[in-house]
Amino acid sequence: MHKYNVISLFSGAMGLDLGLKEAGLNICVSQDFDPWCYKTAVVNNQTCIPGDIRKLIKKDPSCRFLLEAAGLKKKDEIFAIVGGPPCQSFSTAGKRLSINDSRGSLFMEFSYVIDKLRPRFFIMENVKGLVSAAISHRPISERKNGKKLSDDEMPGSAFKIILEKFENLRYKVKFDILDAVHYGVPQFRERLVIIGSRDSEDIFLPVPTHFQFHQEPNYRWQTLRSVIEDLEDNPGPCTKFSRERLWYLYLIPQGGNWRNLPEGLVQKAMGGAYHSDGGKVGFYRRLHYDQPSPTLVTSPIQKATTFCHPTKNRPLSVREYMRIQQFPDKWAIMGNLSDCYRQIGNAVPVGLGRAIGLALRAVAEGTANIQTKRLRGTSVHNKILHVQNKMAAI
Repeated sequence: MHKYNVISLFSGAMGLDLGLKEAGLNICVSQDFDPWCYKTAVVNNQTCIPGDIRKLIKKDPSCRFLLEAAGLKKKDEIFAIVGGPPCQSFSTAGKRLSINDSRGSLFMEFSYVIDKLRPRFFIMENVKGLVSAAISHRPISERKNGKKLSDDEMPGSAFKIILEKFENLRYKVKFDILDAVHYGVPQFRERLVIIGSRDSEDIFLPVPTHFQFHQEPNYRWQTLRSVIEDLEDNPGPCTKFSRERLWYLYLIPQGGNWRNLPEGLVQKAMGGAYHSDGGKVGFYRRLHYDQPSPTLVTSPIQKATTFCHPTKNRPLSVREYMRIQQFPDKWAIMGNLSDCYRQIGNAVPVGLGRAIGLALRAVAEGTANIQTKRLRGTSVHNKILHVQNKMAAI
């Protein structure tokens, strides 16, 4: 019997699950509402439960359906429950949405399953905006138009509510915003990661393994060139830019964007966005081979989030998207082009999942720290620690 059995909820294209698997964890079952994510899991020989988690729980409040699908006989066999419950209502900027909103409540289902099955650990990942999202404790439909909000209607911190919920479940929690580029992923991608321990073990977030500056190439940030250059002339399925967009992109160098257009063309190219606020760095953006990718989005051809190939006048292909997210070449993504881009763009990078899984294993096995009676060369070690902390904060 495997000792690191994992139940995955809101699994998507299974980027997190693949990373955990690389770390030696056993993904017993996955679950997702999206039919294409379900088909992606099945075609890759992964046991997956389709459907709305709310309906599944309503049908079986004990959550035995997860144990049975995972092939587990009792709750004690579960090492971890993992997932990224959609929290759109928590992370919508500028709107005081509700903890009762159906999109935000999916966190409640996630926490409900944890409470019912009591795994040794849980992992929850989400958008970093969740940390600062303001919400109301009452649904919008119940508020009084034109009148002052009562105390229980005033916006509060969604993240605080989430932490309190986990605390009420009697789980010790550690959390931070991690950037995937620090874990060997050729992409800047910040995600909120929360790890919980049922038994109050000394959990920690994974320590960075890759740095912008390092004498050893294998420990530097990974670049686009290292993962997609060989696909330059054989990219596989790929969407297309409009003829008008291409005309401008011909003028953009590697690593450039709309600011590199001739001055007389900028306003016409940008249209109404020319007078808008913000940096607008994604407009007419051409990537650079010798840098990590910006955070992948669910479509590479949107005007404000263009992902043009470094040397070719086309968007990044589905396969290139997969390489940047570190999916294996043999991994199949089901659906039409837009479905494939969406699944990959929403995924957790495999390398980040692997780092989280290794951290969890180190906690379980008690191997994270080297115990010594005395630390020689204290000033030298402190200097190295300072550099590591500084790089981790970039």
